[in-house]
Amino acid sequence: MSDRSVDVGDSRGEVDHVDHVDQASTIRSSRVALLMQHPLSGYYLLMGATLLLLLLGLIMVLSASSIESVRVFGSPYTLAQRQAFFAVLGIVAMIFASRTSVEFWRAFAWPLLLVAFGFLIAVLIIGVEVAGQRNWIEIFGPFRFQPSEIAKLALVVWGAEVLSRPRRRLDTWRGLLMPIVPVALIMMVLVVAEGDFGNTVMLGAILAGMLFAAGAPLRVFAAFAAVGAVAVWVLSLAAPYRMERILSWLDPGSDRLGFGWQVTQGQYALGTGGFWGVGLGASREKWGTLPEAHTDFIFPVVGEELGLVGTLTVLGLFSLLAFAIFRLSRNTDSPFVRYAAAGVGSWIVVQAIVNIGGVLGLLPVAGVTLPLVSYGGSSLIPTLTAIGMLMAFAKREPDARRALRRRSTAQALRRR
Repeated sequence: MSDRSVDVGDSRGEVDHVDHVDQASTIRSSRVALLMQHPLSGYYLLMGATLLLLLLGLIMVLSASSIESVRVFGSPYTLAQRQAFFAVLGIVAMIFASRTSVEFWRAFAWPLLLVAFGFLIAVLIIGVEVAGQRNWIEIFGPFRFQPSEIAKLALVVWGAEVLSRPRRRLDTWRGLLMPIVPVALIMMVLVVAEGDFGNTVMLGAILAGMLFAAGAPLRVFAAFAAVGAVAVWVLSLAAPYRMERILSWLDPGSDRLGFGWQVTQGQYALGTGGFWGVGLGASREKWGTLPEAHTDFIFPVVGEELGLVGTLTVLGLFSLLAFAIFRLSRNTDSPFVRYAAAGVGSWIVVQAIVNIGGVLGLLPVAGVTLPLVSYGGSSLIPTLTAIGMLMAFAKREPDARRALRRRSTAQALRRR
């Protein structure tokens, strides 16, 4: 009799414990849901995910570039110091952009497009060649920039301005495709003429993202995919190294010591990292075995040093950033904001997928950086500027403006 009562008491205790755990889990879920429904949640998600990726990128650039920096400059900190300088400039640009308005970007759309085209033409005349690509313009000293990165921001802003003009008929082919498609194609031709195939793909992704947000039918994207496949084939025939990359991707074991070397070493780095990694700064691949360890192939160094935890953290932060951007595009009442957010989201998400997919061998290596993480001011500063622009839009949504006014009123009353 006593044993049975003890069993009943134990079972009741277990049930109470399970109920308590379920209740706590429900409370946490409701709190997360409330936070996500806050009018300023999009603003803080954009800022938080961006700054965390930027901080992680600075740490990993310091680690991944140290050996290359010693070899070239005699100091392990030179490349990391430059990246920190680029990050400061980018944060200043992001803060400035976050204080602008839709009207500012509308007025700035055409000048930005003309500047981008000017640089794209100039790089073909006065540009310098790096790694077989004539897509850099020297500024001063060791600093140079890549006009194709400015072109991505210009296409987003100008394309959003064109698609959101009053009385524009997006339900007609002319209203949907003219003049944004011809202008984007000219821009892509100029970029591919520099030898920069990766950023040509990014411009195509931006165009597709904005047209999708504008309600383009699926047959438009099918036509784009067909044209793109033919263009890739023609460009691969014109440049043998592109064909070698594609063949190496299709058959990874065919040329592991040649064109497959970088992917093989990147996958080896990811595999040796395990769950927790070998430790920050302890990468062996960055000692010269893995080419471009601090730029295009920084993700394998993250996996080697920080393990599966580090790579999942990077993927989680990109997912959070994508969620915030596309939620803004979906929920806004402003057509300009909708198309600009769709363009920026497509730019960042597709570039991250292409970079990580190339590292994992799921896609051909396209030579694009991992946004906000890889070394390079030409990529970092326009990306931070674009995110700052979206932060400004998120902060100026009607519900967000009302929340800010309530906060300002409450703060004024507390000061009294």
